[in-house]
Amino acid sequence: MGPEDLDQILKELPIPKDPKVLVGLDTSDDAGVYQLNEEIALVQTVDFFTPIVDDPFTFGQIAVANALSDVYAMGGTPLTGMNLVAFPIKTLSPSILKEILLGGLSKMKEAGVALVGGHSIEDPEIKYGLAVTGVIHPKKILTNAKAKIGDRLVLTKPLGTGIIATALKGGMASEEAVRKIVESMVTLNRTASEWMKKFGAHACTDITGFGFIGHALEMATASQVGMVIQLKAVPIFPEAMDYAKLGLVPGGAYSNRQFFSCRVEVHSDVSDLLVDILYDPQTSGGLLISLPPSEADRLVEILKKEGDTSSSIVGEVAEEPRGKIQIL
Repeated sequence: MGPEDLDQILKELPIPKDPKVLVGLDTSDDAGVYQLNEEIALVQTVDFFTPIVDDPFTFGQIAVANALSDVYAMGGTPLTGMNLVAFPIKTLSPSILKEILLGGLSKMKEAGVALVGGHSIEDPEIKYGLAVTGVIHPKKILTNAKAKIGDRLVLTKPLGTGIIATALKGGMASEEAVRKIVESMVTLNRTASEWMKKFGAHACTDITGFGFIGHALEMATASQVGMVIQLKAVPIFPEAMDYAKLGLVPGGAYSNRQFFSCRVEVHSDVSDLLVDILYDPQTSGGLLISLPPSEADRLVEILKKEGDTSSSIVGEVAEEPRGKIQIL
């Protein structure tokens, strides 16, 4: 399903209003937030997908890290998870499913998340993910709707996982390229989430299926601001550029480009291949954080010391044109 299909469907739904829903569908945020009392609100999200790598244990780790990311993007703390499983039990060994679940559990344990249940169905195609519930203070929610003019934009992980995964499926990805994207995808966004709150972040989103451009545009639109992206500053897996030159760009990137490009202005000197990578759908991507200029350098410095070595200031929030992105 492309972004245009989802956008149209959501617009047609008669969503009932509830004052306790602090974050819902209006701003295309990463998770929903429901207020319980003056001190506690629930953060809820769900995500699952088909295998992106060959190793079942690693796939489980990536799927859980990806699902937890939505809670971290809101500034919340994930507490519980429920497995979502589709598996062809009659044609594949149960040991494969066990390894997937063990991989997922390893990331839940690392995140301090309790597995409290789940649901499984028989399906010819493997799918795995997690429904996550977390908590947050109602007045400390980070949405994608509060980026402020003059803010700097920090991206915490490199782009290009979709392109390299496509190369992997075609048997053309190097072991080193696969190692790099796996290391990135299994890394929790917890550290970046904790530090961005300490440095007074105004807004945040994580970069997943709609690519860097799609999720940045969601933030720009929800915040009613523009964005200027310095392409040379955007962290990209070097191998992603190599594989893009060979045409190994996933279909989702073209769908993203078709839907979002009308709101993107690209400088004439910018490489079209690099722009493809900005549209590349990511799995368990990094956080895109909007925060005051005085804090952005400090945040990047701290994150690099903490192990998020690719963290970079990639642009800034502008007044105009609202809801659009300029790529320089």
